[in-house]
Amino acid sequence: MPFWLFYYHIVWATRYRQPAITPLLEPIIYEAIRHKSNELKAPILALNGVADHVHVAVSIPPAIAVAKWVSDVKAYSSREVNLLLPDAETKFQWQRGYSAFTFGTSRKQYAVDYIRRQKEHHAHGTIEPALERTPDEE
Repeated sequence: MPFWLFYYHIVWATRYRQPAITPLLEPIIYEAIRHKSNELKAPILALNGVADHVHVAVSIPPAIAVAKWVSDVKAYSSREVNLLLPDAETKFQWQRGYSAFTFGTSRKQYAVDYIRRQKEHHAHGTIEPALERTPDEE
């Protein structure tokens, strides 16, 4: 078995940046993201966000393309929300794109701390703009 050590900081938003990640939905979404990532053998180091986007620090194995991991995790988490809340006024959806950043072992703790403190960063205006970017909605 090969040795690998790949760390990614991945960010994606809700469809049209709607504040759809409510306190009710957040644990459902986060559990679904964790579940699917575990199935893909990609350990999550940190997961957090605010009402319109999420951040994940994850170690994705080389056999899985980052785009495949993102696609699978987003699809699974939105499907789980919509299955659990079939009578919701609007279906829960993610935007199409995402942002992905790599980081090394020396920056691992910084990335994990930044993600774990997402709500605090947004509340106090201490975000890192480069780490908050997501592609514009198509």
